[in-house]
Amino acid sequence: MAKTILIKPVISEKADALAEKSNRYTFYVNPSANKLEIKRAVKDMFGVEAIAVNTSILPRKSRSRFTKAGFVQGATKLRKKAVVTLAEGEEIDFYDNL
Repeated sequence: MAKTILIKPVISEKADALAEKSNRYTFYVNPSANKLEIKRAVKDMFGVEAIAVNTSILPRKSRSRFTKAGFVQGATKLRKKAVVTLAEGEEIDFYDNL
């Protein structure tokens, strides 16, 4: 169940700085998941206690390109991002299985 809610962690400079500075971790999540489900999924998957969950729905971006068939226009898929604040002393190591 937790794998269907948490899609993948966001690995970027901004997300890493947020994790180091204020113990907040960022994930892409299922767009239909709510905050309680996300909190439970983080606890099941990583074994850490989440204090707060902040979510945001990222808008679609339009994409276009020229091909042999002509001009193709579309959009990226809808994404939802969750920022999870962990309790003091808790941490998640995304790089432990490398």
